[in-house]
Amino acid sequence: MSHFDQLHPALQQHIVNSLRWRKLHPVQDAAIPPILAGHHQVILAPTAGGKTEAALFPVMSRMLSEDWQGLSTLYICPTKALLNNLEGRLDRSCTLVGLRSAVWHGDVSDSVKRGILRDPPDFLLTTPESLEAMLVSPRPDRRLMLRDLKVVIVDEIHSFAGDDRGWHLLAVLERLTQLAGKELQRIGLSATIGNPDALLRWLTGSCRRERGVLQYSDAKPAASEVQIDYVGKLSNAAKVIAGLHHGEKRLVFVNSRAQAEELGVLLEELDVTRWVTHSSLSQRERHEAERAFSEGENCVIVATSVLELGVDVGSLDRVIQIDCAFTVASFLQRMGRTGRRPGIDRNCLFLTTNGPALLQATALVALAEQGFVEPVEPPVEPFHVLAQQLMALTLQESGIGRNLWMKWVSEVPAFAKMPNDVAQRIVDWMLEKKILWSEEGILAIDEHGKASYGHRHFLELLSVFTTPPLFKVIHGRRELGSVDEITFIGKRGDSQVLLLSGHAWRVKDIDWKRRVTHVEPSDDPGRSLWQGAGRGLSDKVAQAMKRSLLGQDLHDGCTDRARNRMSKLRKEFAWLTADGSTILRDGSNWTWWTFAGQGANACLVSGIEDVTHTGAKYDSLAVYFESDLPTADFLQALRGLQDRPPETLLPRIAEDAIHGIKFFECLPTDIATQMLQRRLQDPEAVRRTLLEDIHFVEVPIENEEPDNVDAETVSTTASAICSTT
Repeated sequence: MSHFDQLHPALQQHIVNSLRWRKLHPVQDAAIPPILAGHHQVILAPTAGGKTEAALFPVMSRMLSEDWQGLSTLYICPTKALLNNLEGRLDRSCTLVGLRSAVWHGDVSDSVKRGILRDPPDFLLTTPESLEAMLVSPRPDRRLMLRDLKVVIVDEIHSFAGDDRGWHLLAVLERLTQLAGKELQRIGLSATIGNPDALLRWLTGSCRRERGVLQYSDAKPAASEVQIDYVGKLSNAAKVIAGLHHGEKRLVFVNSRAQAEELGVLLEELDVTRWVTHSSLSQRERHEAERAFSEGENCVIVATSVLELGVDVGSLDRVIQIDCAFTVASFLQRMGRTGRRPGIDRNCLFLTTNGPALLQATALVALAEQGFVEPVEPPVEPFHVLAQQLMALTLQESGIGRNLWMKWVSEVPAFAKMPNDVAQRIVDWMLEKKILWSEEGILAIDEHGKASYGHRHFLELLSVFTTPPLFKVIHGRRELGSVDEITFIGKRGDSQVLLLSGHAWRVKDIDWKRRVTHVEPSDDPGRSLWQGAGRGLSDKVAQAMKRSLLGQDLHDGCTDRARNRMSKLRKEFAWLTADGSTILRDGSNWTWWTFAGQGANACLVSGIEDVTHTGAKYDSLAVYFESDLPTADFLQALRGLQDRPPETLLPRIAEDAIHGIKFFECLPTDIATQMLQRRLQDPEAVRRTLLEDIHFVEVPIENEEPDNVDAETVSTTASAICSTT
């Protein structure tokens, strides 16, 4: 039975007559009773699955039925682009039923903000950072505007929960709850994830109202069309894109800004109408590119993950992925941008330029077909966020009692789990470093705190992030690409050799604050194709890659080129066994192929270094080290590691790695180091790897042959791909 009749009559009329909807989407109908009852909810549905209206319609109905006054609902998004994208959509719905909405973020002019303060709307679309700015503002009218709040809707909640911004958001919500003097109804909107109940617990924390998860599942899942091709290099990928899908709109995802710009130039040379968008471009440039693409036809937009979230760039025909996304969730999110028009299925074409990317693509697609989606796991021990909240509270309250500040945020789950002495130690440290000062038990920001975070009205204090956890790799003035920060944690810069763009690069220096590393060409080819390939992978993805190498059936959408390249990879890994890991030894050079993921291998390295007393390296699939130990002695030493609880195997942390943490100056060194170690750990993968069989193979490790595909072969086979799509 439909719940449509429970909505306010004016809203019913708007849905039927203005929107011309014949019926609600199932998830929208199911959301009406619990949200009308004031329950906390997490709503999960695929991209374009109707999540936004599922939350908005019952909240708007409550506004009308219960005659709410003032600013009653916050709609929080992770990006300003998404807010701007939603503004017109929400404003139209509000206007037709006599309600009002507004947007508030850093790009909104002061005159507009003054108008909002004079006459607050019913809905305010904003970001956590803008909310923090309101709370710490010396102008009392900003906090006064928030006192009538009743509901908070958090869009793309999975993107918050897996990041420190999520802890920041929850802390701000706890402070808003105290200012409002009542429990705020919390509604989270998310794409499909693997642990929705845990996400609900994370969002609601200490809330006492009823709560639940609404997960849309279609009895007939949306059809999807996935293809995996191997093209060898980016210029070949450009030729395939230029030769396929004429007359259609194509969104091409890449994994770095440098790659986006390079592909944009290559497509322009092939007379393809294209635009490029990524986070380093100005807001105006990005907006113009996205607008032009949304209005165009027979065109391409090349984007990094900035277009993975639900920013509307019009109705798409195709999604193309250069190389591979790093998680199943990201792959599904990107593919979900298509299939919104009748007669067009969801689709994704992988154009892989090297062996690891091809193997990773086959693994992700296999996991997705098995129904696996990664759980969203909030980062553990956000000590630096706690320090940030302390400073923010001193501004919000114009000084705060040393024994009172923690009560504002103590219900945030991560803060509630911290040992009792941690907060005390952080306060003592900040006082010692003159970040804070104390007078008669009242804490305030001291001279060093003002120097570090006080510029432009404490703008640096408002967010808990600076840049994504990726390092730009630069040779001279050329940006080669990006690698995960874990590449450098626990390692000496001068011992690092990265493999990027098909070449070996020795690390010259590492700038943790700017997240940049400078490199120079190296004659060392490295011992494996995988080292330094990019972002770290999880244990699940690494294990799926191993299954692909062992002969798991390839996806039906693999091209002949992809199948041929996979055959070569399988021959190169012919020594691989299903029942455990394998150590290859070439004299004093050892490679332990664990396929355990980057977190587990970071921990195993510390154990290996204890055994061999030499340095070791790692990536997501293997651990590399040198040792003259006899194999039997090494195996005996490895058994000693098996007897240790996996939680005690902590990754090494380079001395200056903590500089990559925002607000690291506010934390005692041992606390900051512990936080990094705990965040890198994967004890379950470590346990499995140490307990399973370990096979030894005493053969030389041969270098990977170059990943090349002839350009003429690409151009002559483009039509073959087109015929299957």
